[in-house]
Amino acid sequence: MLSLRSFSLSLCFPGKITQRKISCPPQLPQIDAAKPSAAESAEHVQHIDNHLKSRGIVKIGLQFDDDECTYLDKLIRQLHRFHGHGIPITHSASRGWFWDVCPQPADPTQAHIARSETMNVFPWHTDCSYEAKPPNYFALQVIQPDQCGSGTFSVLDISRLVSFLSPTARKALRELEFRIAVPPEFMKHEDAKYITEQLLQADDGCGIARLRFREDIITPLTPAASIAFQELQRTLTSSKMQSEEIHLPSSMLPRGLIIAMDNRRWLHGRSQVLDPNRHLRRVRSRPFAKL
Repeated sequence: MLSLRSFSLSLCFPGKITQRKISCPPQLPQIDAAKPSAAESAEHVQHIDNHLKSRGIVKIGLQFDDDECTYLDKLIRQLHRFHGHGIPITHSASRGWFWDVCPQPADPTQAHIARSETMNVFPWHTDCSYEAKPPNYFALQVIQPDQCGSGTFSVLDISRLVSFLSPTARKALRELEFRIAVPPEFMKHEDAKYITEQLLQADDGCGIARLRFREDIITPLTPAASIAFQELQRTLTSSKMQSEEIHLPSSMLPRGLIIAMDNRRWLHGRSQVLDPNRHLRRVRSRPFAKL
């Protein structure tokens, strides 16, 4: 599960924010965009592509107001046209490419709601881990920052995680021996309630590990798979992995910040949200091939 030991613990009241000290995260690469037209600059787009391919993650700081995500829309088109990133997944006919993530208090009248759209903790996961072909990349843009010191966004390099696993566990995680349930809110067909897949993809010789993961929907189907999954869970909560976690508290998620990342190379998660007005906008790239 996602470690909460390093997270800020905050209380949100009108005019008052109480927050415990949080450790500073390691530096993530950041590129600033001075104006919307930066998205059409070949050099600017090249720098972003370089970071996504080398580190698998980059922060983009917008130095202008852009609640309509015009910059991000243009950037995606340029990454597709010149760097082969693919056109994003259309979430729905009404939402198009972009999906607003506005966490709300739990509503007992709603049968199913995406976990990201609640105010609850969302432990370590990769997006769409229940799909045969998860999206390669996704991006989040901060539209309305959290005003309560909550909603810490965290990431973890999957290659570092995998390096702590035993060879036996890595081998077992590459087998098609894991049943992954499709959450009801994302179920497209009544007869498509789960998939059977591997969790770990063998690296391509350059040491980059790729993983699909969301602990609460995964069921190992064999003894070997179960042992490997338990080792993965233990490693995720170990002290050695906690030192690898990168936490971005609300103070480091200002309005206009974009976080773009490789969904196969980084786990991400979120602490509890106390501010119902917190508003992010998400976009996911179309997958190129099976994990």
